[in-house]
Amino acid sequence: MGNFLLYFQILVSLLLIASILLQQRGEGLSSAFGGSGGDMSYGTRRGLQKKIFISTIVLGALFIILTLLNLLI
Repeated sequence: MGNFLLYFQILVSLLLIASILLQQRGEGLSSAFGGSGGDMSYGTRRGLQKKIFISTIVLGALFIILTLLNLLI
Protein backbone atom coordinates (compact mmCIF):
# COMPACT_ATOMS: atom_id res chain seq x y z
CA MET A 1 0.00 0.00 0.00
CA GLY A 2 2.96 2.31 0.59
CA ASN A 3 4.01 2.09 -3.06
CA PHE A 4 0.48 2.91 -4.21
CA LEU A 5 0.41 6.03 -2.03
CA LEU A 6 3.82 7.09 -3.32
CA TYR A 7 2.82 6.70 -6.99
CA PHE A 8 -0.48 8.47 -6.36
CA GLN A 9 1.36 11.33 -4.65
CA ILE A 10 3.68 11.67 -7.65
CA LEU A 11 0.68 11.79 -9.99
CA VAL A 12 -1.06 14.40 -7.84
CA SER A 13 2.12 16.49 -7.68
CA LEU A 14 2.45 16.50 -11.47
CA LEU A 15 -1.21 17.50 -11.86
CA LEU A 16 -0.74 20.23 -9.25
CA ILE A 17 2.27 21.63 -11.11
CA ALA A 18 0.30 21.64 -14.36
CA SER A 19 -2.68 23.39 -12.80
CA ILE A 20 -0.46 26.06 -11.24
CA LEU A 21 1.31 26.68 -14.54
CA LEU A 22 -2.01 27.06 -16.36
CA GLN A 23 -2.97 29.94 -14.11
CA GLN A 24 -1.60 33.23 -15.30
CA ARG A 25 -1.89 36.09 -12.89
CA GLY A 26 -3.99 38.94 -14.22
CA GLU A 27 -3.84 37.80 -17.82
CA GLY A 28 -6.28 34.91 -17.85
CA LEU A 29 -6.07 31.87 -20.06
CA SER A 30 -6.20 33.89 -23.27
CA SER A 31 -2.54 34.85 -23.07
CA ALA A 32 -1.52 31.21 -22.66
CA PHE A 33 -3.04 30.47 -26.05
CA GLY A 34 -1.87 33.57 -27.89
CA GLY A 35 -4.64 36.04 -27.12
CA SER A 36 -3.99 39.59 -26.07
CA GLY A 37 -5.05 40.52 -22.56
CA GLY A 38 -5.47 44.20 -23.23
CA ASP A 39 -7.80 45.41 -20.50
CA MET A 40 -5.96 43.98 -17.43
CA SER A 41 -9.12 43.91 -15.33
CA TYR A 42 -9.24 41.78 -12.19
CA GLY A 43 -12.75 40.37 -12.30
CA THR A 44 -14.25 37.18 -11.08
CA ARG A 45 -13.08 33.85 -12.44
CA ARG A 46 -15.44 32.25 -14.90
CA GLY A 47 -15.64 29.05 -16.86
CA LEU A 48 -12.44 27.10 -17.35
CA GLN A 49 -10.43 29.53 -15.25
CA LYS A 50 -12.66 28.89 -12.23
CA LYS A 51 -12.44 25.11 -12.69
CA ILE A 52 -8.64 25.25 -12.85
CA PHE A 53 -8.57 27.43 -9.71
CA ILE A 54 -10.79 25.03 -7.76
CA SER A 55 -8.87 21.98 -9.00
CA THR A 56 -5.62 23.59 -7.83
CA ILE A 57 -7.04 23.97 -4.33
CA VAL A 58 -8.32 20.38 -4.30
CA LEU A 59 -5.03 18.99 -5.62
CA GLY A 60 -3.07 20.98 -3.04
CA ALA A 61 -5.20 19.63 -0.20
CA LEU A 62 -4.95 16.10 -1.60
CA PHE A 63 -1.17 16.43 -1.84
CA ILE A 64 -0.93 17.46 1.82
CA ILE A 65 -3.17 14.57 2.89
CA LEU A 66 -1.11 12.07 0.90
CA THR A 67 2.09 13.45 2.39
CA LEU A 68 0.77 12.99 5.91
CA LEU A 69 -0.45 9.48 5.08
CA ASN A 70 2.97 8.56 3.70
CA LEU A 71 4.56 9.75 6.93
CA LEU A 72 2.24 7.59 9.03
CA ILE A 73 2.61 4.41 6.98
